[in-house]
Amino acid sequence: MFDMIAMPFFNIILLFGIGIFGTLFWIWMLIDCITKETDRSNERLIWIIVIVFTHLLGAILYFILRKNKRNR
Repeated sequence: MFDMIAMPFFNIILLFGIGIFGTLFWIWMLIDCITKETDRSNERLIWIIVIVFTHLLGAILYFILRKNKRNR
């Protein structure tokens, strides 16, 4: 009986944690783009638009495609 009651509670906590992590990651990538991206041919503006309108997917794309290349 306890397992049936506790399971939805843990699912809600897990989904809430994933949502908070995703939002914090999105904010981190947006701030990183605004402060550290070069403004060559409007790349900064394009990345800001991509990150803002695609939320987590745009932040992940920015992290994979831009941030890692810039760190090398």
